[in-house]
Amino acid sequence: MDDDVLQGPGYATVSVAAILAESAHRYPDKTAVIWAGQTGPQASATYSELWRDAKAIAGALRARGVQRGDRVAMLVPNVPDFPRVYFAVLAIGAVAVPIHLLFKRDEIAHVLRDSGAKLVVIGAPSLGEALPAAMEVGVDAVSVLLPEAAKDLAPIPRLEALAAEAEPIVRHEAMNPLDAATLLYTSGTTGTPKGAIGSHFSLVEQVNVSLIDLFDMRSDDVVFGGLPLFHTFGQTCVLNTAFRKGATIVMLPKFDPAGALEAMAEHGATVFTAVPTMYVGLLAGARAGAPKPQLRYAVSGGAPLPLAVLEEFSQVFGATVYEGYGLTETSPVVSFNPVGRDIRPGTVGVPIWGVDVAIADADVDDRVVELPRGELGELVVRGHDLFKGYLGKPEANATAVVEGWFRTGDLATMGEDGYITLVDRKKDMILRNGYNVYPTEVESVMMRHPAVQAAAVFGTPHEKHGQEIEAAVVLREGQQATEDELREFTKAKIAAYKFPRVVHLVDELPLGPSGKVLKRELTRVWSQ
Repeated sequence: MDDDVLQGPGYATVSVAAILAESAHRYPDKTAVIWAGQTGPQASATYSELWRDAKAIAGALRARGVQRGDRVAMLVPNVPDFPRVYFAVLAIGAVAVPIHLLFKRDEIAHVLRDSGAKLVVIGAPSLGEALPAAMEVGVDAVSVLLPEAAKDLAPIPRLEALAAEAEPIVRHEAMNPLDAATLLYTSGTTGTPKGAIGSHFSLVEQVNVSLIDLFDMRSDDVVFGGLPLFHTFGQTCVLNTAFRKGATIVMLPKFDPAGALEAMAEHGATVFTAVPTMYVGLLAGARAGAPKPQLRYAVSGGAPLPLAVLEEFSQVFGATVYEGYGLTETSPVVSFNPVGRDIRPGTVGVPIWGVDVAIADADVDDRVVELPRGELGELVVRGHDLFKGYLGKPEANATAVVEGWFRTGDLATMGEDGYITLVDRKKDMILRNGYNVYPTEVESVMMRHPAVQAAAVFGTPHEKHGQEIEAAVVLREGQQATEDELREFTKAKIAAYKFPRVVHLVDELPLGPSGKVLKRELTRVWSQ
């Protein structure tokens, strides 16, 4: 028997682009997306219209020189143009690189440079930060959402105009299941943002498992689309899952509680998928008299949902909240409280189908030493949901994946019944509003201030945001700076979700025996 055939990649193909292409065939006249608060022809699109537009954009990208395997960065908000561009990129076999919309110029430039982007699609609201970054790195750029009347405001072509003139593709490219589909930048638990590579197989299988085992999603559901689509949670659990089922997504470019409640009530939303801060916001909006949608159920992830919030939300909106857990590197779902089963509040559910979860000794880094059920340790994962690795980071990959297990950096316990309880974070990473904030990155920005001698960034518990970002700063001798000045200095140079809301001026930082700053001690002191 031919060993090459036995061990080779074979002939099977799969593409994330098929999610939209197939639904355009199955549900051509079904509304795929609604742009909340908008009127006119751009306010909504059917599945057939969305796929038609994506094929035209794909033709324009090809004409621009984008080829199979090229990386295409995109800064596009939660509007119908996001799926148009996202699926167009995937349809020609290129790799989608959605960038955080709050990133500033230097952060965007890092992603463009590190990813080796061939082209970047910039939504009009992001032109101020992204266009200078693209010009600095030397990356080709096109715009979307820039009105025809304003086309001269940016010295780059409008993608809408290019698509209108391009020859649309006929069908999406056939991809090897393990080909790269997405490149999502995450700080993870170490270092500056790294590009996590997601394969077509992992992303498609996540959607299929979610629809079979996790979500009771129906084609007549209307799904809240306020989670950022540049993030893995929004991409997989909202966009791709809803599109695979032929449901409708109500897109909200920027979350605000009153606007979200009004949009969901107006369009009859039945499924609410969000991070805990959005739950807190909806409850506040409901208390203020905003309309309440008739939800069937809700999904929470990104950070632990306080039990009091879960109970109040279920009571006010009459919808059960199902919690889960995941990471960018796991496409993202690892575990979930499946819809249709009794929820276990305070837990993140059980491992999803095809995914193994173990609790390992957190103090052993070079191998995975499993601990007995009930003991506290580091949560490790293996299965179909794992990413392909970090782009250009072999050492990070060797640290992150040990003996085939991905080390999450999260401390947890697992009961005899398989339910997982997150306890703490192994590293010092801060999780604010569901976004990862790595202290070293923030500290490096603060250290640019001429008066700063040392800075330590840490997280403190926060009822609304999950964690709040704080910093302890030691000033150089003879130098002066106020706490407000340091906060504003940092805020101007980094994404809005990363800067410290509270700055403490201190004489010295607490140090351990090895000279490392004891950030847990800082957290303890300022959490009281």
